[in-house]
Amino acid sequence: MKRVLPIIVISQFFCTSLWFAGNAILPEIIANLHLSQSFLAHLTSAVQFGFITGTLLFAALTISDRFSPSRVFFTCSVVAALFNLAIVIDEISSIGLLAARFATGFFLAGIYPVGMKIASDYYQKGLGKSLGFLVGALVLGTALPHLLRSVSTDFPWKYVIFSTSGLSVIGGIAMLLLVPDGPFRKPGQQLNPSAFLKVFGNARFRSAAFGYFGHMWELYAFWAFVPVMLAMYNSYTNSALNVSRYSFLIIASGGVACVTSGLLSQKFLPKRIATIALCLSGLCCIVSPILLMNSSSAALIIFLFFWGLVVIADSPLFSTLVAQSAPEDSRGTALTIVNCIGFSITIVSIQLIGALIEATHSHYTYMVLAIGPVLGVSALLKNGSSTT
Repeated sequence: MKRVLPIIVISQFFCTSLWFAGNAILPEIIANLHLSQSFLAHLTSAVQFGFITGTLLFAALTISDRFSPSRVFFTCSVVAALFNLAIVIDEISSIGLLAARFATGFFLAGIYPVGMKIASDYYQKGLGKSLGFLVGALVLGTALPHLLRSVSTDFPWKYVIFSTSGLSVIGGIAMLLLVPDGPFRKPGQQLNPSAFLKVFGNARFRSAAFGYFGHMWELYAFWAFVPVMLAMYNSYTNSALNVSRYSFLIIASGGVACVTSGLLSQKFLPKRIATIALCLSGLCCIVSPILLMNSSSAALIIFLFFWGLVVIADSPLFSTLVAQSAPEDSRGTALTIVNCIGFSITIVSIQLIGALIEATHSHYTYMVLAIGPVLGVSALLKNGSSTT
């Protein structure tokens, strides 16, 4: 039992490295295909849209409740790795690239929420702590391609893709061989297409879900545009900050925040911690123009590190609240559909920020991200009990 969580965490870390693999090599993709900088928003949104489509289908078919979650995880990790490799095909078109990223995102739907489902099948007590480590692994996996790019400047950019695909396969094999179905798993034996809608009848579930939706409006847009923030700062101030390295460190720092918030949830109310984190990240959105235009690179980096911590600290807590308030026989479906809606929201915010940056090149753009935290906190305070 003790060895299970580290295996789930490592497998999740390896497999989710596929998520931003395309973003890490965006300059090379833009140069090869003669694309504009605005392609970042489309590339990121393709993965998100694939993930949304996958989670919607997985939820409607109740895949992770009807079948062994470990086998689902393994199958999706291998297929996602294969689609990730499509990026290295010579002379791939921009449409082909977006299709490959869409397919990668589609099968990530069988990795991220299914990993949380597996953890919830093993750990009913201390679930916040377990999901803190698990979401922390997602954060590190998301940041990893930036690190691989920063340390492999002397190697072809395709090595980033080869590495992330290889890690995904290894993670899937580890989950299949070393993590059997959990003791608290209650299989859903019949196809129930309405199960993913019925969970919203619970007020506690709605409170956690709507808080999560506000959190997601901000999170992936921040992650996607951290390199843009750093690159724009370099351009405006003639600085020489290492964009790939700092992007990795800023995003990866959120892994520490996830583990910390998960541990804190053992002593304090998860909902209260999530609300505080959401308030702080919303504040970062509001004050971002001041720091992004600051002449001190040290002040900028400290600010982005703090933002990177608080923007994700609430994520495992929301997942905990969702898992705890969902029926046992449809917990996997509930986690999946909440992820589906949450990632749908990320497409809107990413495309909006991308369009505003392209049109205005203004540092005030990121204040728009505060909309999510404001609405999320409002939902948390309005719905459900604070004792959750």
